[in-house]
Amino acid sequence: MYKIKLLNEISNVIYQQLSADDYMVTKDENEPDAILVRSAAMHDMPLPSSLLAIARAGAGVNNIPLDKCAKEGIVVFNTPGANANAVAELVMCGLLLASRNVIGGIEWARTLDGQDGVAKLVEKGKGQFVGPELRGKKLGVIGLGAVGAIAANTAAQGFGMDVVGYDPYISVENAWSLSRAIHRSDNLETLLSTCDYITIHVPLTDKTKHMFNHGTFARMKTGAALLNYSRAELVDNESLREALDSKKLRAYVTDFPNEETLKIPGAICIPHIGASTPESEDNCASAAAAEIRDYLECGSIVHSVNMPDMPLDPPAGYRLFVIHDNVPNMISLITSKVGEAGINILNMRNGSRKDMAITVLEMEQEPTNDVIENIKTQDGVIRVRLFHR
Repeated sequence: MYKIKLLNEISNVIYQQLSADDYMVTKDENEPDAILVRSAAMHDMPLPSSLLAIARAGAGVNNIPLDKCAKEGIVVFNTPGANANAVAELVMCGLLLASRNVIGGIEWARTLDGQDGVAKLVEKGKGQFVGPELRGKKLGVIGLGAVGAIAANTAAQGFGMDVVGYDPYISVENAWSLSRAIHRSDNLETLLSTCDYITIHVPLTDKTKHMFNHGTFARMKTGAALLNYSRAELVDNESLREALDSKKLRAYVTDFPNEETLKIPGAICIPHIGASTPESEDNCASAAAAEIRDYLECGSIVHSVNMPDMPLDPPAGYRLFVIHDNVPNMISLITSKVGEAGINILNMRNGSRKDMAITVLEMEQEPTNDVIENIKTQDGVIRVRLFHR
């Protein structure tokens, strides 16, 4: 029986993927085979030698020590796309908030409480909250992954916006999901200078940190609005403040407020609720549990953030699964140890990601414990597992 540790409260839909016959799911296990996590911080948490995998029920993995896990042969999963519809819906809300000053209007209306003739006061004062319609305006979507693609399609088809997408790394799957109404931009500079609204959907990396800065805002169309539903650090706060003060930027909407943005006039700060829907929480939990199940039972890896993806069906015979350093001669070393034992290899797969690699051997015969231990002791080999039908 596999042992799964929960670090956070998580939807009960996980039990549809993790049957009680094969899985013990608990918060108290000290030697788990896998961990399911949402927001719990794991950087200072000891990782037991029993741990094979961690699945994050969500997209961001900033709370997980990815490099440390990779070095110990622990596969880390996330669930991209599972909360995409929820976040994209909030992006649509953000477009309206940035355009119509709905929040300012609501706050002003509350000040009328207790006064006489509220209806007349409303009619007299509503002019201060005039804002443009979205139909016909130009929206730039930076990053056409799961969220960006849905947001682009909805804005074009639902709001009648002229949508331009920029993503030099777009996947074939996401490209197929885009409406024909979405225009592709090969030039970020053109998108910045021509769009009335821009929404960011890219991961936070060393290259994307503060991608919106003094220079970026200077190249944007005057009076444009910026939406950030990805990470706070994509935008430099001092540059943002100057852009809003000078009216270069009409509004900034973010689902990632911090101490600085809360104090910036013109910044609309939403408390990170993009994925806070029952449907999204169920989708993320179910996807994370399925990733754990498939990896523990047959070594299949889909949506790993620190290992190469290796989608696998259940083994037809015996499967040797080896995580190792991505260095020369590792494949020949592994296969030679199997060959020396007189075992025929029916099929082989190999994949790599940065410093990590995985080699999978499908075999006719079961390797002995001596063969497996011999491979485990080789320099560069991190973890060895055996699966069988």
